[in-house]
Amino acid sequence: MRLSGDWLTSRWKRGAAAVLAGALPVLAFPAPSWWWFAYVCLVPWILLARSAPTGRRAAYDGWLGGFGFMVAVHHWLIPNLHVFTFVIGALLGALWAPWGLLVRRFLAGRPTVGRVCAALLVLPSGWLMVELVRSWQGLGGPWGLLGSSQWQVAPALRLASVGGVWLLSFLVVAVNVALAVLVAVRESRVPALAGLLATAAVTSAAWAWSPRPVPDGRVRIAVVQPGVIDGPDSGARRFDREEQLTRALAGQHVDLVVWGESSVGFDLARRPDLADRIAALSRLVKADILVNVDARRSDRPGIYKSSVLVGPNGPTGDRYDKMRLVPFGEYIPARSVLGWATSVGRAAGEDRRRGTEQVVMDVGHGLRVGPMICFESAFPDMSRHLARDGAEVLLAQSSTATFQHSWAPEQHASLAALRAAETGRPMVHATLTGVSAVYGPDGERVGSWLGTGSSASVVYEVPLARGSTPYVRHGDWPVHGALLILAGMCAAEGFGALRARRGGSAPQPPPAHTAHESPARHGR
Repeated sequence: MRLSGDWLTSRWKRGAAAVLAGALPVLAFPAPSWWWFAYVCLVPWILLARSAPTGRRAAYDGWLGGFGFMVAVHHWLIPNLHVFTFVIGALLGALWAPWGLLVRRFLAGRPTVGRVCAALLVLPSGWLMVELVRSWQGLGGPWGLLGSSQWQVAPALRLASVGGVWLLSFLVVAVNVALAVLVAVRESRVPALAGLLATAAVTSAAWAWSPRPVPDGRVRIAVVQPGVIDGPDSGARRFDREEQLTRALAGQHVDLVVWGESSVGFDLARRPDLADRIAALSRLVKADILVNVDARRSDRPGIYKSSVLVGPNGPTGDRYDKMRLVPFGEYIPARSVLGWATSVGRAAGEDRRRGTEQVVMDVGHGLRVGPMICFESAFPDMSRHLARDGAEVLLAQSSTATFQHSWAPEQHASLAALRAAETGRPMVHATLTGVSAVYGPDGERVGSWLGTGSSASVVYEVPLARGSTPYVRHGDWPVHGALLILAGMCAAEGFGALRARRGGSAPQPPPAHTAHESPARHGR
């Protein structure tokens, strides 16, 4: 199969096709959550890039596809950041330009068996490098990693315990590459089928071999979700509602109560009356309460978002200050240059301050928990470090109230399933306005979600587990493997070019087929 038609010769039509092809993977994520679509969603993009008549055009196809992907996955930001959403999409979309070049390099024309086999390793590795770079907190963090679309697939969660979300992304891209070859290159169907069989074999081996979490009892953790509370004095009225919902937990024998992100809008040192009210609730329910304070601190300058543990005698002293802030939402990167973003959207008027280290808290009843705040739950390394430091339960306090009627709340809640499966530790995702969710050590959901229309307090029977997953022990080894594959490719390319120069002839790239089925040399 060859892509053909007059639209391929039109720069604008081809560009629009690349944007649309890049946007397709968004359907694999919540809310649609068509997890199966992840295994075919990249095929149109790959077919387009492989048909590019020049390397420059393939790079454009990669860039524009990346733009479409980033805008689609972050479309819920548009009402807040407006045109700046598209600026960010264009800047980060450029990360896929080299990937477009790689697609053409290995799959253009009629690729040999060797090139197809190499593509099954190199193209997923290139995709992983894009995900790694854009996962840097300063570039927006790892929201929308392709592997995270598999959050509700049991075999995929087992693979996550071996190699994290990175291994899932690698295998999903490899399947897409194999399917693209099956569709487009009849002569190379054997290695493509072999690649699909190898992926199935790896999945089956991981299912049978990877160690399962060893059950180690249960704890009762309550999530308090007050719901949407807007208007004047919303901070005080939210606190009253949280207090009311927490009182309803009396006599339910809970081990810990968790409030959502920004559940307390006042520094407790400056408002001892609020600290006393929370301590009274702790005495009533006979459990510590983990609140989240979003306020200017009294003991140091600046505004912090902090997980604060309050016991029957008041704050215990256990506190975690958020380390990874949301770009534009909680701070403006390079504010002197990009500060204009505050004039076109609801970007942060004042930068929040960062914490310096993660914290594992003892919350009584012999339970140790590791808190994270908001989109920190998207970072695999943070939950892995907490598990290595002895956390028995992972917690995420979040609020997606700004994006209440978008796909963001469900997508955010789904990330906790991956973090639980990666670490073999249960995870509680507690929010102000939904979606709140709890997952067991294997990533399977515990109980039901608290949706965006709920205002309630719910007690979850959370299963504990002991032992350590391969991912916790060995870290991001799929990323390191991808780096080695790309380094090997570069070395092989360099060696081939050197040998060709010594032989007196330059290597010729494979012929590409134009829209009219005539062979054309690349680069012309």
